[in-house]
Amino acid sequence: MPRTVLFSSAAALAIAAGGTARAEAVAAPQVSEIVVTAQRLDAARSAVEPSLGATSYSMPQAFIANLPGRANTQLNQVVLQAPGVAQDSFGQLHVRGDHANIQYRLNNVILPEGLAVFGQTLSPRLADNIQLITGALPAQYGLRTAGIINITTKSGFRTGGEAEVYGGSHGVVTPSLEYGGSWGRSSGFFSGSYTTTDLGIESPDGRSTPLHDHSNQLQGFGYFDHIIDDASRVSLIAGTSQQTFEIPNVAGQSPDLGLTVDGQSAFASAALDQKQREGTSFAIATYQHSGERFTGQASAFSRYSTLRYTPDAVGELLFNGVAQAARKTDLALGVQLEGVYTLSAAHTLRAGLVAQRDRTTSRTSTQVLPVDATGAQTSDRPLTLLDHSRDTGSTISVFAQDEWKLGETVTLNYGLRFDQANAFRDEHQLSPRANLVWTPAEGTSVHLGYARYFTPPPFELVASATVARLVGTSAQAPGTANDLPLAERDNYYDAGFEQRLGALTFGVDAYYKQARNLLDEGQFGAPIILTPFNYRSGYAKGVEFSANYAAGPLSAYANLAIARAKGRDIITSQFNFDPADLAYIQGHDIFLDHDQTYTASAGASWRLGDTRVTGDVIYGSGLRRDGAVPNGDKLPAYLQVNLGLAQEIGGLPGGPLTVRADVINLFDRRYAIRDGSGVGVGAPQFGPRRGVFAGVSKTF
Repeated sequence: MPRTVLFSSAAALAIAAGGTARAEAVAAPQVSEIVVTAQRLDAARSAVEPSLGATSYSMPQAFIANLPGRANTQLNQVVLQAPGVAQDSFGQLHVRGDHANIQYRLNNVILPEGLAVFGQTLSPRLADNIQLITGALPAQYGLRTAGIINITTKSGFRTGGEAEVYGGSHGVVTPSLEYGGSWGRSSGFFSGSYTTTDLGIESPDGRSTPLHDHSNQLQGFGYFDHIIDDASRVSLIAGTSQQTFEIPNVAGQSPDLGLTVDGQSAFASAALDQKQREGTSFAIATYQHSGERFTGQASAFSRYSTLRYTPDAVGELLFNGVAQAARKTDLALGVQLEGVYTLSAAHTLRAGLVAQRDRTTSRTSTQVLPVDATGAQTSDRPLTLLDHSRDTGSTISVFAQDEWKLGETVTLNYGLRFDQANAFRDEHQLSPRANLVWTPAEGTSVHLGYARYFTPPPFELVASATVARLVGTSAQAPGTANDLPLAERDNYYDAGFEQRLGALTFGVDAYYKQARNLLDEGQFGAPIILTPFNYRSGYAKGVEFSANYAAGPLSAYANLAIARAKGRDIITSQFNFDPADLAYIQGHDIFLDHDQTYTASAGASWRLGDTRVTGDVIYGSGLRRDGAVPNGDKLPAYLQVNLGLAQEIGGLPGGPLTVRADVINLFDRRYAIRDGSGVGVGAPQFGPRRGVFAGVSKTF
């Protein structure tokens, strides 16, 4: 099974696995027995959902600690260090040419999607290990299939904690605290942080600190675990993320639509005052039982998310012809039942069921100006259109598979998965999966896989607005066709190998996805919520190269991905697009807006005594922008270099004190992630300018 551990020295991995710290915690025999039981149950939990045949990249706690910024780095920036992951605006990630289509899991349990656009719901602070699983996925993974980000959370069996204050450029100040401990057969872990920054959203004009871009971000996470007996335990996970954002402004612009609002026709763009608030809270309760031949896990999960957008009514009417205040909520509840049974030495059977129900509400107040058939304004008094809606959707998935050892070196993992989605449409699919893994020699692994995928559109993002209501107003859409989004259906092929030679591990992986009803998402107007739409057909293909080295004080990694993604004929949510673009795309394959030909990442860490020097690099050849045809050109390539220096001061009560300094974008390269053009692309966004940060942390 391909499994790449990135940027982690042997010593660091030992600590991450509980080497020194855990040895102190298990001095008492009773505690030692409990820890051993917990470790065995952890291993049994992983056996319920192995990623056999898929491509897996692990980023353990030691990897995160070696990044410039450490756990203060946002989760999306950590995942960017894996092969084939490209960055986009608003913190979005694209894995192997897909738009979003990422499923997050905590300890293998699904975390439902929410309404967050700008903020990161999860923090690296809670992670003991972050695993990106991609490729031809086994049958237990479905609905969101571009990448599975499975986070193994920290637990309380390593008693102790850490307090830190971190900050610097762009007005960043981040105090944080984490602590874990155990008592008897129970353990718990908590982490929390609060960030205030003047760079809440990417800069729209390349300024180091944009106008009107302040953000406050609160994140909290808790884990509780109780071992009932040697074979079973219960656990509870809960977390919240509450964030506010100002929408950044570009100075020096004036309205050019020729509109007047209550006698006012001029407005300085620097004075716009738009805000968005996002909140997410989640909980997961799990019961696990592990016997000699059977391990089962039953989980109940929930997620409640809210989004509130407050417009600058006069300014937005003059600049955009529409101003919409919106409040949206989404409540997701579900259960996940899974088990693994060892039938014989040759056959290991797995099966499971996942059911989820979503309830969304949307309350919008839209201000527009009346216009005649020629588009000329007929009154300067805004009209207010109210739209309140509630919708319910559900999904149910079942799977069964067999891990069949055909011989000492060959394993076939095959299975079936059935998905049913009932929302704005009722759709379903039976999906076969098969992965063949061959390990001809120690340290060598070859895999070949096929997967049929079924990906429904994100229910919480599908809008129910009536396009006809805006006809005859300054917000009239380019067209009126509005077919509801469809589920994407794919044939996915993957092949690759991995070779370990002493301290060096390298691998190559190639993939091809043939898609019908290819899903994409676009940002159309305000509030800034992404809207799904479909291409009738499309494909994504590419090859990834990865290597990592760990020996003594040095660890390093490097990844390169080459990819291409195209689609043809937009068949849903058509009213959002220019009719001329729709006509061209109907008869031509075009690059998807998130296509990036070359994506690379690299990093290294050198430890000398109590001093550690780290660095990482991300490179992109540029996302697409409009050229002679839609998405026909690409943005310039970029390279961002980050450096970090940490000094540990030992001999203090409770544990060492660490002082660190980091530089993000060392060479202060000004690069565009988006330029505002492209199919479904909104405003321009730029990567971060140079930032200098410092922090002090103390373990206890």
